[in-house]
Amino acid sequence: MQLSDFDSAKNLVELFLKRADEKGDEPFLGAKRDGDWHTQSWHEVADQVCLLAENLRRIGITDGDRVVLVSENRPEWCISDLAVMAAGAITVPAYITNTERDHVHILDNSGAKAVIVSTEKLLRPLHGALQASGVAEHVIGIEDLHRQQSGSFDYHGWDSMTAGNAAEARKAVEGRIAAIGRDSTACIIYTSGTGGAPRGVLQHHGMILCNVKGAAEILLHDFGLDEEERFLSFLPLSHAYEHTGGQYLPIGVGAQIYYSEGLEKLASNIEEVRPTIMVVVPRLFEVLRSRIIKQVEKQGRFPNYLMDRAISISERSVEGRTRLRDKPMDALLERTLRPKIRQRFGGRIKAMVSGGAPLNPDVGNFFDAMGLTMLQGYGQTESGPVISCNRPKVGLKMDTVGPPMDGVEVKIGEDGEILVRGELVMHGYWQNETETRRALQNGWLHTGDIGHIDDKGRIKITDRKKDMIVNDKGDNVAPQKIEGMLTLQPEIAQAMVSGDKRPYIVGLIVPDAEWALDWARANDEKFDIKELQETPAFKKAVSEAVTRVNKDLSVIEKVRQFTFADEAFAIENEEMTPSMKIRRHKIRERYQERLDGLYRS
Repeated sequence: MQLSDFDSAKNLVELFLKRADEKGDEPFLGAKRDGDWHTQSWHEVADQVCLLAENLRRIGITDGDRVVLVSENRPEWCISDLAVMAAGAITVPAYITNTERDHVHILDNSGAKAVIVSTEKLLRPLHGALQASGVAEHVIGIEDLHRQQSGSFDYHGWDSMTAGNAAEARKAVEGRIAAIGRDSTACIIYTSGTGGAPRGVLQHHGMILCNVKGAAEILLHDFGLDEEERFLSFLPLSHAYEHTGGQYLPIGVGAQIYYSEGLEKLASNIEEVRPTIMVVVPRLFEVLRSRIIKQVEKQGRFPNYLMDRAISISERSVEGRTRLRDKPMDALLERTLRPKIRQRFGGRIKAMVSGGAPLNPDVGNFFDAMGLTMLQGYGQTESGPVISCNRPKVGLKMDTVGPPMDGVEVKIGEDGEILVRGELVMHGYWQNETETRRALQNGWLHTGDIGHIDDKGRIKITDRKKDMIVNDKGDNVAPQKIEGMLTLQPEIAQAMVSGDKRPYIVGLIVPDAEWALDWARANDEKFDIKELQETPAFKKAVSEAVTRVNKDLSVIEKVRQFTFADEAFAIENEEMTPSMKIRRHKIRERYQERLDGLYRS
């Protein structure tokens, strides 16, 4: 792999076919079937991409048509995405958690001519949307779909859509993609809507190629690239972070991609696949941290002592206070605790990259203490999505998101907003000129994030501009900082704080289920979370966690009152996005009256 490959490539399909020719019969895509991992070679995948592209053209898909893709992470997702682009069309990824209403919005807004869907289960909410919208003329089923005869569309099976002469298909694809330039739209990715209806971000080929080059440069120069790099794909590929970082980055560096079976089997998948790079969101790291701490706590006094010492050494290192007398203990940790933790992550991890939402520095420092390198990236769908990333050669500092990647220009606006310029910036929002003008001004992307740049060129984000709480005295309060500190407490699983135009901050809290179960047993109480929340002793226990957090907060940041949520924030109740960020407007709609009542109590 040469970094110049990313500059010379006209489009993503050209880069993929170049890698496929180089790698040939080496394994590329891996998935588990019938209890065993099976792989497809680069050559096999390239054939399927070209055949599917030509069959899409055969059924009437033409240049610039939009094709919606609804599928869980699997090899066919990657094949479909590349094939749509190879056909000259534009991919429109959609979350598998979308409701019928969500699908109607995306179908109508994008004007999709076709839909590729993986399973009967995912077709159910989509089928009504297809009927209501009426824009899609074709549905391609990755698996056999029983509803194939009903609807205002033509149904096509996967086998028929990947049949034909591969050599002829490849020749046709090469001729077509010669006209697709870096400025051509590759996909329309709909933002997950933390603040309202999803908007379609126009991502062009050069935008993603620029992102991949910047990330590849970090891997190459800070970690080195081996012949057998492996990525484990876990986050939804319909999210820009996984689409670029979990699919096109491994394609760009010639790595293998294995698809996780889901959250419940993620731990075992990691041990089986033994990935070298993982792209994950902060919420998963928080969960893994809690599990590791609980497991070590059960092992007795000495393992707990080792864990405490590891964290202390890491904290001093981050603060630049490394002591000579820490070296013997550090060496002991390298022989005892850390190898066991690394083995749970497959034993080959070079780096775990956190993105999609802010990472609490304590979480990053914890994994560093356990001997696992964690990088925090920053960006948004509108920037391809990666703007910056921590890197060891600059110095890892977990309260920053590192320096801008190669080819990315960043400056801080007069109001503290982070502004970005470069090929990685979107061309705009699909059919939304008003929002496009608001986001893109004089060539700069206005990110909506507030932050500054430190003396080593690393970006430090303080909060979202639109999420910033301004109290009744005009003081600015960053809610994500407070929420991150609350959810690190063992008693608290999720939290949202509020206080705009109010005299103080209040919180909405979801108790940790495992902690609540242990508390109920210890206090001889029935485990019913709603009943427990009415118990004064239970609320007092959670209040003690809030008090611990308040000790490290300024006067204006302290959480003065809190109440409990009725249930966990989740994708299903529309209170979390698929990338595990809370949807503040949805939570406020449901709980605003209860939060307002905290100012009267």
